[in-house]
Amino acid sequence: MTEVLVVGGGPAGMAAALAARRHGARVVLLEAGADIGGQYWRHLPGGRADPGERLWHHGWDRFVAMRDDLLGDDGCEVVTGAHVWSVERRDGAPPLVHVFVGEPDGQGREPRTFDPAALVLATGAYERTLPFPGWDLPGVFTAGAAQALAKGERVAVGRRVLVAGAGPFLLPVVASLLRIGTEVAGVVEAAGPAQLAGGWATRPWQLLAARRKAGELAGYARQLVAHRIPYRTGAAVVAAHGTDRVEAVTVARLTRDWTPVPGTGRRIEADAVCVSHGFVPRTELALSAGCAVDVDGAVTVDERQRTSVPGVLTAGELTGIGGVDLALAEGEIAGSVASGGVPAPSAVRERAVFRKFAARLAAAHGIRPGWRAWLDDDTVVCRCEDVTAGALRRAAELTGSRGLRSLKLTTRAGLGLCQGRTCGRTVESMLTGSNGPGLLDPGRTAHRPIAIPVRLGELAASARTSNREDVP
Repeated sequence: MTEVLVVGGGPAGMAAALAARRHGARVVLLEAGADIGGQYWRHLPGGRADPGERLWHHGWDRFVAMRDDLLGDDGCEVVTGAHVWSVERRDGAPPLVHVFVGEPDGQGREPRTFDPAALVLATGAYERTLPFPGWDLPGVFTAGAAQALAKGERVAVGRRVLVAGAGPFLLPVVASLLRIGTEVAGVVEAAGPAQLAGGWATRPWQLLAARRKAGELAGYARQLVAHRIPYRTGAAVVAAHGTDRVEAVTVARLTRDWTPVPGTGRRIEADAVCVSHGFVPRTELALSAGCAVDVDGAVTVDERQRTSVPGVLTAGELTGIGGVDLALAEGEIAGSVASGGVPAPSAVRERAVFRKFAARLAAAHGIRPGWRAWLDDDTVVCRCEDVTAGALRRAAELTGSRGLRSLKLTTRAGLGLCQGRTCGRTVESMLTGSNGPGLLDPGRTAHRPIAIPVRLGELAASARTSNREDVP
């Protein structure tokens, strides 16, 4: 019997745990939150359950069935409030995984160390937001944060909100805002008609295999029409205005490479703006375990979801941004392989279909380089260290350096509390553009610590009391 440890309780992690159990493995599923479901199935806590919860989610009944199967299975231990603070590499085997269980800022957390025969990482992604003048004003939210507040707390980020950025994720965010009673001033998509057509209209018959996505899109389109919400393509928020908080934004038309067209700026009144330009794989654990990544920062896997580290597999957004259907298929394959089984042919087919869908998504909504023209020299890029675009550009020009590490040390961009989770890709993109030949060490901003609050007393107690556990 194989023992499998799954880190991450979103769709990919849940699918991996269920697949491993079907193949006879005993499983431990670690989730940092108070419940499984991840950001996709983020919901009210059990004590404030909403009988209409399914109206907030696609696939809610599937989630409930998956969760019930996992929680009701004696061969699967689901550990919530589980915060991985360290992984310890070993030659020829998955790493030891060190965990504190409890509230992240609470007292008396339980230290546990897992010694898995196979490790599945399903840690998801971070949202990416491109900076613009005024993006550090109160009232500027990532689209994911606005949706999380609406779905997980029933809290509105504002009364009149503009949603902007790139990608189909903007549409479910609008749906959540409408359900919470927010007025949506409009949706602004940076990709223009040519870019959108290049991603979605090429060989349209190939989309038939993913046709259920069309039903979701139609539902969102009906909501836009019903609420008379304008949807604009080839445009972006290029500035936010206000004193103590956002009062208005400027939206400008973009060229095909996302450079603002002079003289096209239009001011829109809003007390909040939700912005998202896609997602970045959350790779701290995978990199700490020694997993190789590709040029886009995604973990490299083979056709069985295995990484470069023996016994370590990944699934979901870690392997590339592709959405819930791809995450579920990859999770099922990873869990099957981790437990010594053979993946179901249906999961392999689903993965192929939605990998192609993900490629179209990237082509239709992928970031173009002209966005750097949105920034004036006073635009803050790294908010933790208050580093401006001008400071980054001057450092690159004056030092002539092509090393990201030296440029980070010179400017302190990406060295603050978030360790580049918010600005890392932006900093790399700006310095690559400024330096002509490109950076010698791109991707370095992803190599950051596993950052969770750990007290020195907890570490000392852990050294005294934590015993290595097989899984489970």
